[in-house]
Amino acid sequence: MSHETIVLDGFNLEPEAVRKVAVHGARVEIDEEAIERIHASRRCVEKAIREGRRIYGINTGFGALSNVVINADQIEQLQENLIRSHCTGVGEPFSEQEVRGMMVLRANFFARGNSGVRLELVQKLVELLNHHVHPVVPQKGSVGASGDLAPLAHLASVLVGEGEAFFQGQRMPGGEALSKAGISPIRLKAKEGLAMINGTQTMTAVGVLGLLKAERLAKVADIVGAATLDALRGTLTAFDTDIQAVRPHPGQMEVAKNFHKLMEESEITISHKDCPRIQDAYSLRCIPQVHGAVRDVLRYVRNVLTIEINAATDNPLVFPEKDKVESGGNFHGEPVAFALDFMGIAMSELGGISERRIEKLLNPVFSELPPFLTDKGGLHSGLMMIQVSAAALASENKILASPASVDSIPTSSDKEDHVSMGTTAARKVHEIIENVEHILAMEILSSTQGLYFLEPMKPGIGIQAAYRLIREVVPPIKADRRYHEDIRAIRGLIESGQLLDVVEQACGPLN
Repeated sequence: MSHETIVLDGFNLEPEAVRKVAVHGARVEIDEEAIERIHASRRCVEKAIREGRRIYGINTGFGALSNVVINADQIEQLQENLIRSHCTGVGEPFSEQEVRGMMVLRANFFARGNSGVRLELVQKLVELLNHHVHPVVPQKGSVGASGDLAPLAHLASVLVGEGEAFFQGQRMPGGEALSKAGISPIRLKAKEGLAMINGTQTMTAVGVLGLLKAERLAKVADIVGAATLDALRGTLTAFDTDIQAVRPHPGQMEVAKNFHKLMEESEITISHKDCPRIQDAYSLRCIPQVHGAVRDVLRYVRNVLTIEINAATDNPLVFPEKDKVESGGNFHGEPVAFALDFMGIAMSELGGISERRIEKLLNPVFSELPPFLTDKGGLHSGLMMIQVSAAALASENKILASPASVDSIPTSSDKEDHVSMGTTAARKVHEIIENVEHILAMEILSSTQGLYFLEPMKPGIGIQAAYRLIREVVPPIKADRRYHEDIRAIRGLIESGQLLDVVEQACGPLN
């Protein structure tokens, strides 16, 4: 668990800091200037109430019931009813890491001072984070406008002592979790229930954690692809810097440079320098173009999500410096939905091209290696089924990559007549990324077996480092065995970041 403290000011949170809180358990504090903004925002809301101004969600009903005026003595009951009625999520819960991500994003938004909640509510949210009380938030039930209503309602219900939470590894009623953590429940005041559930923090938190994994996988895919290129005695000609320079997409140029680093000093490359093969298959020759395009998509996604994690997505929004409380549509998840759908498409392609390289490794027509990478074919099937499983995952990804954001079903008596489906996009890209991790594990299992058959020739220095690490958990294949255990072991090296770290120590940081 991290001993670092992340200070939230509402404007400068980075994806890496979200990971520190969500994954590594870093503590959270609210910036001193942010505290003043929170107080100013609350004073603006209370002034509006005293003046009897009619403001959505403060003294009116919600959605299609926004024309119903709520009496002053019913305002607190209105907020509690809102949280209870919106707890309609179903399905398996989000992971504790994802829920921590939602909480830190919500707290960071409040730190902007555009929501009108009391400091006490923000501090209560921070307490949950710092005491590791994690609300049970079902994954299904959000259409992504007005934000992530159902998931965030389940999160908010624990703050008032209801719902369910995980604490110290146990699932229990929310009130019990608060009691065991020494936290008292909060009584919601005007606007605070609405402020807790209006926003895009569910889709954005899941998306941010997915992005950070995807960025790591983009580098891992270069390592894996380079191992395959060496095992197949492919040429580096297509990675020439002049070729990239005349089509200067940033990702394409980065990938080509990575391959030169990874394959430096390859004895295998030298051994076939004068072979008659002119060109490799597209899955090898076009790696800079495909892997590079994935990187360019991830750059776009990072920009969108970095804006979103520091954005005000509540409704109504409070502008205390102008004594103004205004309703708008910042809760609509379309920017995030588009970005996450795009990331899903890109990551699906990263897995798709990897599956094609696996086929090349196992097919002796292309590889000039033993069929299915076993020298005892017939009695032993070798890695035949590795490609079958990779094909299944790649095909599943094609289905999952169908964009969620092109769909919309009107809700709330057609008041909310266009929605983003952004949380569906986030959940789908999470599955796609997991599938790609497995496909890349399958490819490097295959490529390292191919390299085994080429010994004593050595691959490039970066690939040597990867090969040595993998051999610590997966011995060379000399007879059939349960390969799912090999896949799991290699995926662990990918997921933990260990594979990337070892390779970068050997050949230098990858782009």
